[in-house]
Amino acid sequence: MQRIQQDLNRFRRIVRGQIKKNLRKYMSQGEMIGRQGKRAVSIPLPQIDLPRFRYGPKQSGGVGQGDGEVGDAIGKGDPQEGSGEAGKDPGQHIIEVDITLEELAEILGEELELPNIEPKGQKNIVAEKAKYSGIRRVGPDSLRHFKRTYKEALRRQVSSGLYDPKNPVIIPIRDDIRYRSWTETPLPQSNAIIIYMMDVSGSMGNEQKELVRHTAFWIETWLRSQYKQIEICYIVHDAAAKEVDKETFYHLREGGGTRISSAYNLCNKIIEERYPPAEWNIYPFHFSDGDNWGNGDTQICTKLLANEIIPKSNLFCYGQVRSLYGSGNFFHDLKNNFENEDGLAMYEITKRDEILDAIKEFLGRGR
Repeated sequence: MQRIQQDLNRFRRIVRGQIKKNLRKYMSQGEMIGRQGKRAVSIPLPQIDLPRFRYGPKQSGGVGQGDGEVGDAIGKGDPQEGSGEAGKDPGQHIIEVDITLEELAEILGEELELPNIEPKGQKNIVAEKAKYSGIRRVGPDSLRHFKRTYKEALRRQVSSGLYDPKNPVIIPIRDDIRYRSWTETPLPQSNAIIIYMMDVSGSMGNEQKELVRHTAFWIETWLRSQYKQIEICYIVHDAAAKEVDKETFYHLREGGGTRISSAYNLCNKIIEERYPPAEWNIYPFHFSDGDNWGNGDTQICTKLLANEIIPKSNLFCYGQVRSLYGSGNFFHDLKNNFENEDGLAMYEITKRDEILDAIKEFLGRGR
């Protein structure tokens, strides 16, 4: 079993190396997301070839099959009919390997050098953890401490002169028996809420939603490794905002203009009513093509961020994705108003290869 475990550990190191080597490709193509399970994902690794035996029918020809004479040529036979020329390049061997989301988050943190998050505020849930750290004279038989019982019996027999080195038989009596005891200590469990907001106006197409979906997967994977419990809210908006479920969030498309302040107002309302900042670690993420409606809506957004959302959040992140119609000015407006704000992170995602860089910008502050 030790040899098998060594081989398994070596294989897992190879898998981790392959994932880290191709991490940018996986993040951009979404191969992991499409194979996501409850606590694991299955990913294709095209460069690991596992040797194996293939068995065929008996006496079907080939080297070592049937009778032969001295001097018979090996490996030659009648040419087989077929169309096309024989290939000269090796085929591509692809296997799928399951990896837990915890391992995936660990690889992501190592590759991007992400710092562990320091939760802010109070903890929302306090659980009692039992730790067996003491010894008692009374207790149930299931908690009997055999080593301590033996030592007590040995000590008693030695001190009373009953111990015989030539016949070292130790017989515990009732007063020798010891039991394990436990103490209950409060174990705080940090909780976090992710609030995803996305522009679903006519200028946001399927490609932009895929960028958001891939980015959100990696954000959630990392944050789940940092907190005991994660809740997620989904907000979509064009000129008006509404809270929806996950399926609707990634597939809804509406028309009309864009009023970003509608999403920020709803986000702030959700925080106020359901997630007190003193008890929750709050992470709002907003994705848009940056084309905001006029009449001073951007100024309303900056006031909401400065006075309400950013002070209540661990970190507010804005990702601007480029649409078929170009990108608006909202990214630059935020940059001009919050250039020195540590509680706000921004990134322009123009193509899938930049998802890794966006994750680094969003999560690299350890907030």
